[in-house]
Amino acid sequence: MFSDKIIDWYRRNKRDLPWRDTSDPYLIWLSEIILQQTRVSQGLPYYMAFIKQFPNVKSLAKASENEVLRTWQGLGYYSRARNLHKCARLVVDQYNGKFPETFDELIQLPGIGHYTASAIASFAFNQRQAVVDGNVFRVLSRYFGVFDDIASGKGVKKFRELALEILPDKNIPDYNQGIMEFGAVQCTPGKPDCSSCILNLECYARLHAAQAQLPAKTQKTSSRVVHFTYFVFIKQGKVWMKQRKENIWQGLYEYLLVEENTDPDKWLQQHGVENHVILNEAEKVHILSHRKIHARFVTVKLNSESLPECLKDHNGFSFSEIENLPKPILIEWHLKDVLEKLEEPS
Repeated sequence: MFSDKIIDWYRRNKRDLPWRDTSDPYLIWLSEIILQQTRVSQGLPYYMAFIKQFPNVKSLAKASENEVLRTWQGLGYYSRARNLHKCARLVVDQYNGKFPETFDELIQLPGIGHYTASAIASFAFNQRQAVVDGNVFRVLSRYFGVFDDIASGKGVKKFRELALEILPDKNIPDYNQGIMEFGAVQCTPGKPDCSSCILNLECYARLHAAQAQLPAKTQKTSSRVVHFTYFVFIKQGKVWMKQRKENIWQGLYEYLLVEENTDPDKWLQQHGVENHVILNEAEKVHILSHRKIHARFVTVKLNSESLPECLKDHNGFSFSEIENLPKPILIEWHLKDVLEKLEEPS
């Protein structure tokens, strides 16, 4: 039986990961949020950092948003961190610090969708919920020969129905963990190890040489190229930054940003920045899921008594203060690799 084979394989081959072998909904929820669109190797250090700093949902709820974003820094998709914080506070305020046990209640919480609600309900509360992520799509589509587009609502619905149909009556957590693990390490996206696969005698993809065609998915559009020019103003040992109020880096701190590739001297002149020296310039390419950012950093030392008008909504921070601020990885790179190497930052 398909599910029995998956469970047996999982018990013999599962990776030793700290969020397994626990029924604590907080730890399970935290791991699932961190691992969304994130490799295990990348997410594991963040998981360990979070449970060290916020060992339970109440400590996470008490933290400031800046603390949460700072711990999350570098993991990307920062809306996940903001929803993580909102969810923790809601669980404390409305559920007395205890996660609700049903799928229908869990899916109402901030940042928790169908997959995460199913995972928590299954792993923490042993409920009969099928967990369907990218690994499960791949295993089911290849084994059963399902060519429905996993990027379409109709296709997702079909896979969820199939996953629930074949869900075993017992050992549900091990089965759900097992099929995801199987997709992650055995039935991989590229060059799956079909020769040693426990399902190779019945697998549609192997029998029809369709591994490369499954799962079927609409091709993503190419990333849009954008240009950023950051003006890094420094004055009397402080760097001038502001907290971003919108878009992907909401809540993070950054330098003055011009969202185009502009001429630094001309821009500074047009904005009345006088009595200054350009100390250096640096460039960095940063690739996100839908954007390729070409960032240019222009470090400007201000010698005038007053600040230019363009910095009226920015604040001055020392290097030690900046260390504790949540920042986009681009800003972190510039601080560590460029700005802190200046001989005379003030």
